[in-house]
Amino acid sequence: MPVLQPLPPTSRWRLPLLALAVVAIVVLPFLLQGAANERRERAVALHAHTLEVEGQLNAVVAAMRNLEAASLAIAQGIDAAILDVRVSSARAQVGPTLAALERLTRDNPAQQVRIGGLKTSVNQRLSQIDRIIANDVAVERSEVERLIVQFPMQVVVDEILAEERALLAERSEDAERARRQAVAVEWASLLAQLLLLGALAVLATRELSRRVAAERGSQRASARAGAVLDTVREPIVLVDDGLRVVMHNAAFAELFGVEGEIRGTPLAAVGNGAWRDEATLRRLSDVLARGRELWDYEVVQRTADDLERVMLVNARRMPLPDSDDDVALVTASDISLQKASETHIRELNRQLEGKVEQVSDVNRELEAFSYSVSHDLRAPLRHIAGFADKLGRHLGDGVDEKSRHYLEVIGSSAKRMAALIDDLLVYSRLGRSALRLQAVDMQSLVEETRALLDANARVEHPGHHVKWRVAPMPVLVGDENMLRQVWLNLLGNAVKYSSQSEPAEIEVGYRQDEGGEHHFSVRDNGAGFDMAYAGKLFGVFQRLHAASEFSGTGIGLASVKRVLVRHNGRVWAESRPGQGATFHFTLPANLEPNPSREPSTK
Repeated sequence: MPVLQPLPPTSRWRLPLLALAVVAIVVLPFLLQGAANERRERAVALHAHTLEVEGQLNAVVAAMRNLEAASLAIAQGIDAAILDVRVSSARAQVGPTLAALERLTRDNPAQQVRIGGLKTSVNQRLSQIDRIIANDVAVERSEVERLIVQFPMQVVVDEILAEERALLAERSEDAERARRQAVAVEWASLLAQLLLLGALAVLATRELSRRVAAERGSQRASARAGAVLDTVREPIVLVDDGLRVVMHNAAFAELFGVEGEIRGTPLAAVGNGAWRDEATLRRLSDVLARGRELWDYEVVQRTADDLERVMLVNARRMPLPDSDDDVALVTASDISLQKASETHIRELNRQLEGKVEQVSDVNRELEAFSYSVSHDLRAPLRHIAGFADKLGRHLGDGVDEKSRHYLEVIGSSAKRMAALIDDLLVYSRLGRSALRLQAVDMQSLVEETRALLDANARVEHPGHHVKWRVAPMPVLVGDENMLRQVWLNLLGNAVKYSSQSEPAEIEVGYRQDEGGEHHFSVRDNGAGFDMAYAGKLFGVFQRLHAASEFSGTGIGLASVKRVLVRHNGRVWAESRPGQGATFHFTLPANLEPNPSREPSTK
């Protein structure tokens, strides 16, 4: 079934980045617009403040001029009630207006100083006006000049107005700048919102395309998974936590006779009760409930062909890619033929063990028989040989030629029989005795055997020369006495069968094969043999040459084979009549050799 791939890192960060962009484009312009509006409102308020200061100044100037005009009229002798009203009204207006000016310019120390100077001039003018009104005489020109020149007001008023208008111009410029910034922020936020909407549209289009492609890929993957599942010949079924069928393949339907749609059907109701076994259902429930895995559980089920089959059930929990629920993937393998084969093999093994035991008993009895016979034959042979010798001495020189021949045949036959019995005893002992494993120097064994054979050859064949070539030999682990018997038989045969060649050439070789086996060889230039009879070489009492031509009992090569088999080795021969023979034998690779020696030649 298809598995949804995790989102790439850029997809995981896309939503937070989008939220951050929304905050930057919506919230940040809102904050900037609020700050611009606040600056604009403050500029408007400051503009009104400047106008109010200017109005209060104009009110002070107007009140003072009104007061001065009325006082001068009174000083000129004009007696009218309206003049008194104008004086009192103007005088009452000056004080609160100055106080209002002080309050309005409280945050500007320079203006406070100017207001203080204005207030001083106003108070001095008021004092002069009071003196003029109190004299009740005609005012001289000098008095009026003193009132105007000595206590000037217009200069201070102009300075105050100039400061306020300068502040007003600065604040108006700041308000205009705030307005322009607000407009710029509005346009920038509008453009950013348009870009954001465009980006959202592009992302939405891409996301929609990706989802459509993912859905199509998921459908194709589901189709491929279903096709693969149906091609699997092993029955497979998916069950939910209620052990209801979620999905199955064609092999399951074929084996258990499912027809039509069985999604949601309890597994116990499938296959005419093939899955009704409570132990099986309980184990499947544990797979889902406890997260256990079911491995190689054997159960006998009756399938759609009405045959009882031994099924091997395996199950494990797995998640569904399109759901948060887990299901159990159950496979059922038919091992009926395998179980029948195992039963048949066990029966054959049991029978084979019986046959092996019988053969072992026969071999033991045969070895015991040969050992017993060999021992029992020794005494009669000694008697025959001994009495034949005594008979010859008893007859002395008076025995005729035929009688002497008979006595020699009896003696030589007894000796040959004794040698045959000795070889049989050696062969029997090689099969019965335990291996005494130790480090064996094969070079020393070859040299000792060669020295012994050379000594015997000088006695039996005076003047016969043997040329030896011996390769460096390793040190191996084995039974020294048994391996000595191998070399004694192989080298003895080489000397014996090359006795009619002059000079005799015997080559002892060694190499380590690619597989690591230790490979030895003994080659001579003697009589050789026909390879058609090579299969008889290593059998007991098997000879390829007449006893009159070459002596021997026919047991030596059989002893060689027995020793090598017990060492997990093997032996074989190659030859042609009249062209000598080469005997090969190997020993296992786990017997590591020591550093080689230089070849010796004699």
